[in-house]
Amino acid sequence: MASFEHATPERCAQLGRALTDAGLIWSDNGQQDTPQCLTYTVTDPHGRRWRITPATNFQIPTSNSAQIRQASCGALATTTPVLSARKVAEHIKTAP
Repeated sequence: MASFEHATPERCAQLGRALTDAGLIWSDNGQQDTPQCLTYTVTDPHGRRWRITPATNFQIPTSNSAQIRQASCGALATTTPVLSARKVAEHIKTAP
């Protein structure tokens, strides 16, 4: 069974800061009491909506435990690799 021990309130706050620092418009689903269920909706500079979710422990690379989030965009039919908060925000901001 998948687990999400890495999804902590601190790491959720880190993602929120990274999205804000990147100048992206975002919201979450209000599940701060259960960070493993906390998802984010982000609008990129082109008006496309992205959904950011925590990766499972099985997806997180052992070489970089900061890479804990994955983003998907239906309009682009794409899903990012598992990335850090800063990298996922950067990816969304710069997506063509």
